Amino acid sequence: MAEQKKTNEALNMEEALTQSEAFLLKNKKAIIGAIVAIIIVVAGVLMYKNLYVEPREEKAQAALFKGQEYFEADQYEQALNGDSIGYAGFLKVAEEYSGTDAANLAKAYAGICYAHLGKYDEAIKALDSFSGSDQLVAPAMKGAMGNCYAQVGQLDKAVDLLLQAADEANSNAISPIYLQQAGEILVKQGKYDDAIKAYTTIKDKYFRSYQSMNIDKYIEQAKLLKK
Repeated sequence: MAEQKKTNEALNMEEALTQSEAFLLKNKKAIIGAIVAIIIVVAGVLMYKNLYVEPREEKAQAALFKGQEYFEADQYEQALNGDSIGYAGFLKVAEEYSGTDAANLAKAYAGICYAHLGKYDEAIKALDSFSGSDQLVAPAMKGAMGNCYAQVGQLDKAVDLLLQAADEANSNAISPIYLQQAGEILVKQGKYDDAIKAYTTIKDKYFRSYQSMNIDKYIEQAKLLKK
């Protein structure tokens, strides 16, 4: 019986192999073509990455470096538009190296530079073009946009972005800043309940933050104004 079972298994295996071989022979050209296509695609991706993307990213990072120095020195005009000795400026870096991480970062820097220069509409446009998912950087860009909207009188948009930034960051370092800014705008709008809610979030959720030390004063002021 055992011998019969082994014989049947061998026959089944042989049949399976024969069917596979027949399939391969029948579809050999299509299969080889598909394999070659996959190899070409993979090779193309690797070559694109190694010969184009990575060197381009390195060049973009190098171009960004001088701008960061100007930015840290509060020389926002030079950081944004470049100088006479070879640095192109954040705007040019963002344009010429589009698609790179450095170009994306250049958009963020450009937005902050515009804000410091009082060009809030341009700042909003630059900051809005930034894309990122980092838990601190992305909310920080929203917070910056919120402040710019406040500067141009679009207070509802400002509050909305500041509250989004605080929620997305969920950080003792920056969330209370945005919540307090949103609260102050809401008080100016006469939306005292919403302001109290923003302030209370600092008190309850971010009680370890610097802003929480004086937040009771803001809450009381909003309550008094509400009366």
